[in-house]
Amino acid sequence: MDRLGSMRVFVAVAEEEGFAPAARRLSMSPPAVTRAISALEERIGTRLLHRTTRVVRLTEAGARYLADCKRILGEIEEAEASAAGSHAALRGQIGVTAPVLFGRMFVAPALFDFLALHPRVSARTLLVDRIVDMLDEGLDVAVRIAHLPDSSLSAIRVGSVRRVVCASPDYLAARGEPTTPADLARLDTIDFSLTGSPVEWSFGSGSGVEKVSPPSQLLVNTADVAIAAAVAGRGFARVLSYQIGPELRAGRLSIVLAAHEPPPVPIHVVHLEGRRAAVRVRAFVDFLVERLRSEAWLSC
Repeated sequence: MDRLGSMRVFVAVAEEEGFAPAARRLSMSPPAVTRAISALEERIGTRLLHRTTRVVRLTEAGARYLADCKRILGEIEEAEASAAGSHAALRGQIGVTAPVLFGRMFVAPALFDFLALHPRVSARTLLVDRIVDMLDEGLDVAVRIAHLPDSSLSAIRVGSVRRVVCASPDYLAARGEPTTPADLARLDTIDFSLTGSPVEWSFGSGSGVEKVSPPSQLLVNTADVAIAAAVAGRGFARVLSYQIGPELRAGRLSIVLAAHEPPPVPIHVVHLEGRRAAVRVRAFVDFLVERLRSEAWLSC
């Protein structure tokens, strides 16, 4: 088997996490796939995969080689498509990750429209409220709502959001509106924490930061439940501004303590390989960036 063929087999085994599923994907026999990987590792001189009876995992060298294989194979596909005059017909898979609620509200609709424009492109999503390793998960594009550390990733800022405190108009009418963060101590709050442990609420910035730990009858680990509780009149919730856009527009929630909010949090679209990324990835990044920058709830 030639080198490109070996690369394609390796990519299939890595993505399918097994020799048998890779064989089915490639219409090859499992022994032929096993021989191809063994010959590839022998030629390179290092182990690329950890094999167990249940699963196949990449070694550190294998993870680096996988990224290079995908880039090389993608460039070959694009060169062939360009030579054939069909460069505009994007094809291949895109892996996308984003926070759960953000993905549902903004990324998924943009992805649906992109796929409708490019029928030969497929996609898979990983919507989770945690930072994932894009290389380990085989992902191409991520939305990050955070101040980003320096890294080799390419990041494009598309907006920002605020961390806000909100409650229903009925609750505010019955209990009153707080004028300072300390006022929350005498009111009902809904504690929202991804870890399931109570967290401090921070207000202000710089030397004027004020931290409070308001008492709470309800502790939840998802933003949508915290928002539903606030709409139901259970007290004050602290969430990101985009998450309550529909409730604000419908008058089901109101923001309080706006003068005490911490600085906005930036939103970035992140991708792995900069301008060397596959054309389909660059096209989706451009599409997503334009879409997100047009969203009113993502600009403070």
